[in-house]
Amino acid sequence: MAHHHHHSHGHDHGSQNIKVAFILNLLFTVLEIVGGLWTNSMAILSDALHDLGDSLSLGISWYLEKYSHRKPDYQYSFGYARFSLLGALINSVILLGGSLVILARAIPRIITPEPVNTEGMLVFAILGIAINGIAVLRLRKGRSLNERVVFWHLMEDVLGWVVILIASIVLRFVDIPVIDPILSVLITLYILHNVMGNLREVLSIFLQKVPKDFSIPEIEAEFTQVPDIQSVHHTHLWSLEGQKHLLSTHVVVKDNITQEDIICVKQKVRDLVKAKGIDHITVEVEFHTEDCQGECCY
Repeated sequence: MAHHHHHSHGHDHGSQNIKVAFILNLLFTVLEIVGGLWTNSMAILSDALHDLGDSLSLGISWYLEKYSHRKPDYQYSFGYARFSLLGALINSVILLGGSLVILARAIPRIITPEPVNTEGMLVFAILGIAINGIAVLRLRKGRSLNERVVFWHLMEDVLGWVVILIASIVLRFVDIPVIDPILSVLITLYILHNVMGNLREVLSIFLQKVPKDFSIPEIEAEFTQVPDIQSVHHTHLWSLEGQKHLLSTHVVVKDNITQEDIICVKQKVRDLVKAKGIDHITVEVEFHTEDCQGECCY
């Protein structure tokens, strides 16, 4: 029971973190629009448009993270935990698209550099690092995939503003405008590397891949070491949302086994699974002479 409460507390904390990130990002976007018009800087205005998209995806993530806390019902018998994963998927795709747009804009500027407003860049870089930095600190220890994707979403912004800060300081002393797009490309490639890793993990969970660090042959081998179990088959292991894992299996026992022995077998299998950090198990017990073939055996 304590384990369940720990999960619940973690989910609530995650939702609150994403809420803070959403509010900070939205406020800063408004500030960017005002500042972009004030400094007449297209760079800042275009970044404001990028951050407006960020705010939208953060809002979606916050809503889905909250929605994922709902308890299982007759429509969603496994619960709503995967709605958080859906938020991570949407956010990853938006971040991937945003990164490609930044690359598409930055690479031509390496070939034909453009002059930039260094004073406006410097002021908004400091504000951007401070405001987005607060949100990043809130999310740096996030456990859910949704929180981790949001973390990288905001980290992209922080690193982007660090680039603008460095570029604005350098450009105040030397007239080499190509510095800005080169740094932008390097940071974006670093972000893309992390986004692709998270996206692969999200998709593997949606496709019900066996969670990493688990091996079905090894688990089945351990089950066969339990007294009275003759063989094991149709073992399925998947993750609900990256943290909670589920397993189902069929174990074959001797024909002359007693009811008490069956209860003992099931308990030993559950204990083995629980020790591995798997949250839920379904065990189907079959007798040696029982013919488990076809559709009945899935």
